[in-house]
Amino acid sequence: MACIYLAGPLGFSELGRLGQQALVDAAHACGHEVVDPFALTPHGEIDRIEALGSLDPQRDAWRELNRRIGETNMRAIDGCSLMLAVLDGADVDSGTAAEIGYAFARGKKILGYRGDFRLSADNLGSTVNLQIEYFILASGGAIVTTLTDLRAALAAA
Repeated sequence: MACIYLAGPLGFSELGRLGQQALVDAAHACGHEVVDPFALTPHGEIDRIEALGSLDPQRDAWRELNRRIGETNMRAIDGCSLMLAVLDGADVDSGTAAEIGYAFARGKKILGYRGDFRLSADNLGSTVNLQIEYFILASGGAIVTTLTDLRAALAAA
């Protein structure tokens, strides 16, 4: 059983969270623990900031919360042995790309999931941005394009 950090932008939308749950369920079915950075975010703090009456206090509060969220996510990546990164979209989400780079630098294995059939690569030789693809493959991981293949990769992890 591995601790898996789930990187990706799916938690930002209601429909995305449904898709994210399918990925979590697949990992749980293979006996893995999943760390979801969206679950680590203090939603009450976000509500408090949004209720502030002025832009200056909101900006200052967001700056502080953003730093805390970034540090929390960094520590969560450090605490897991595997990253599952959602690569969907016209381009890989910038936060996800940063998390992939950090995980690679920390020696974590990375699995990429791209269920999106649109082209999103630098050239015909890659699936996504070539640097992101390099980090995933060089980590000992793989890029999969179906939930069936993802389940098989998670079972082997």
